[in-house]
Amino acid sequence: MRSDVEKEYLLKAVDSFTRQIIVVSRNYKIIAANQFAKEQFGMDIVGEACFKTLWGCDAPCDECPIAEIIRTQEPALVHKTSSLVYKRTYCHYFYPLFSDEGTVDAVVMLDFDVPFLEGLEEKLQRFNSFLRNLILSSVDGVIAADTKGKVFIFNDAASEISGYTVYEGLNHLMIQDIYVGDGAWEIMRKLRSDEQGGKGKLKSYQVDIVRKNGEKLPISLNAAIVYEGEKEVATIGFFHDLRDEIKMREKLERTQLQLLQANKMASLGKLSAGVAHQLNNPLGSITLFTKLVLEEHELQEEVQEDLERILKDAQRCRDTVKELLEFARQTRYQIKPHDINQALSRTLFLLDKQTLFHNIEIEKNFAEELPLIPGDIQQLNHLFMNLIINAAQAMEGNGKLSIKTELSSDRQKLAIVISDTGPGIPEDILPQIFDPFFTTKEEGEGTGLGLSLAYSIVKNHSGTIEARNKAEGGAVFTIELPLSGPKNGEDDTKIG
Repeated sequence: MRSDVEKEYLLKAVDSFTRQIIVVSRNYKIIAANQFAKEQFGMDIVGEACFKTLWGCDAPCDECPIAEIIRTQEPALVHKTSSLVYKRTYCHYFYPLFSDEGTVDAVVMLDFDVPFLEGLEEKLQRFNSFLRNLILSSVDGVIAADTKGKVFIFNDAASEISGYTVYEGLNHLMIQDIYVGDGAWEIMRKLRSDEQGGKGKLKSYQVDIVRKNGEKLPISLNAAIVYEGEKEVATIGFFHDLRDEIKMREKLERTQLQLLQANKMASLGKLSAGVAHQLNNPLGSITLFTKLVLEEHELQEEVQEDLERILKDAQRCRDTVKELLEFARQTRYQIKPHDINQALSRTLFLLDKQTLFHNIEIEKNFAEELPLIPGDIQQLNHLFMNLIINAAQAMEGNGKLSIKTELSSDRQKLAIVISDTGPGIPEDILPQIFDPFFTTKEEGEGTGLGLSLAYSIVKNHSGTIEARNKAEGGAVFTIELPLSGPKNGEDDTKIG
């Protein structure tokens, strides 16, 4: 048995030792520490979890030396310099403390270094701290993995992009887990080739990754292979989230399409004004002299009927010119209440006498006493004309065109349903029909802007547009416009 004096001096010797001496229980709790260790951590660490206090982890490490000592009951020297991970660089000697029954009761951790390495270790720790802060502060996700795919760098931005916590990324994630399908192997193939910026490098490569919740996310990847001599030891990638850029690009495309539409309508307005001027004068003369003949001469009944027909057709020509001017008049984007039934009727008036519509039966089912819809009449006219002409072309000028208006069940929106008896839309291209410049027409017959402009107009009015096929054949376009009018909101356009 040791005397009290001996115990006192031994305790003083342990506390005066300028290395850390820490005793850890089987359940990873610090149960004793010398004074130097407490001073190093700036607090009394007794009672704290070793993995949290010593290494800053949320749970015991996968390669925990304490767990290994308890399992083997053998002392061990552990010296690791992990400069790019969240664990601290350490050089420790671990040895077990046995109970009277011969089992490991606790583990003693002794911190030590070879004296001449102390200065180098301090510099390395400072460098590691700087490098860690540099990686942590990166606005792009930084992920590095060894040759087996085990992740050992995973910064906060990578956590935000992927949905995995930093702890999950460092302890449970394999690099293959974040790519779609065989994406990881394809990236390694490109890295080992000269396709992208030279061997071992991959620049601005767009690829989808899979977030923890299963959501696919588009990113721009800059990656490189890390070599030691000629040997591959790791890969590192910088992941840039493209969602905001894609949204900005789509917004720019929509703006360009709107400008294109505005220019087309402005040109149509100028042409209409010129046509109106050229036609109104002779039509006025035809009307005037026909009336004079009817008033000043006694005519046979057949001649009188012929002149009245001339007068009626001249008036109809003037009405057509008037409707064309109304349809294509040059106005700024202006929201006013409008009668949708009247707007549809005006469009049909301009179209139903065209050659394309001669063999098309037009069925109108307009709900009565519909509320006025806030909108820009020029854009709405263009929307309806576009969809109606598309339907007639799909039927190749022979079939039935149905147009229906009604209030939605919640009475908050007005629905316009335009359907035809054509061949319908092939299912494989149905999701793409609202994309800019997508067209199924032969080269030179269409620009692919029609439905994308319709999409843009509906979105400008905070509405939705849906395209689907009827079971019995033909396509159906359903437009819903809110009675509250256009407002900024999410894109609710859908295809089904």
